[in-house]
Amino acid sequence: MLPFERLVRAVDEWARDNPAQEVFLQIGETEYEPRYAPFARMVAMTEYRRRLRECDLFVAHVGMGSILQALEDRKQMLMLPRHREWGEHTTDHQIHTAERFGHLPGLRVVDTVEDLHREMGALLQVPLAMGDAISNQASPDLLAGVRNFLDGV
Repeated sequence: MLPFERLVRAVDEWARDNPAQEVFLQIGETEYEPRYAPFARMVAMTEYRRRLRECDLFVAHVGMGSILQALEDRKQMLMLPRHREWGEHTTDHQIHTAERFGHLPGLRVVDTVEDLHREMGALLQVPLAMGDAISNQASPDLLAGVRNFLDGV
């Protein structure tokens, strides 16, 4: 799990300014350790999924795994993409992912800490409309397409 100092620090600052809100952070290898919100470097997948199901707002980087899990559990998600130029990742693929998926129901993308702080409060007051949950299983059409492709190889 790549460190994402800007996101961890921003959410911890928001927790400082909103002490009545319950906040939990999974911080990975980030050097900054939160002072205002409880955190873990890494939680087991069962605990991660439990926390996701129980939260009111899922704040994360723009990772496909995070997006899919939020859509599966129908949780509103606020995303902050990592930037290559700031050393947050080796490419800008999260910016492209945000452009591709940021319009889906239940997802919102911001690009600054100021916008992240504003949207965290706003989305807890007025949650985003959610679409239907997506399946965590491949569709029969997709499986048939893969099967047909492999039969032709």
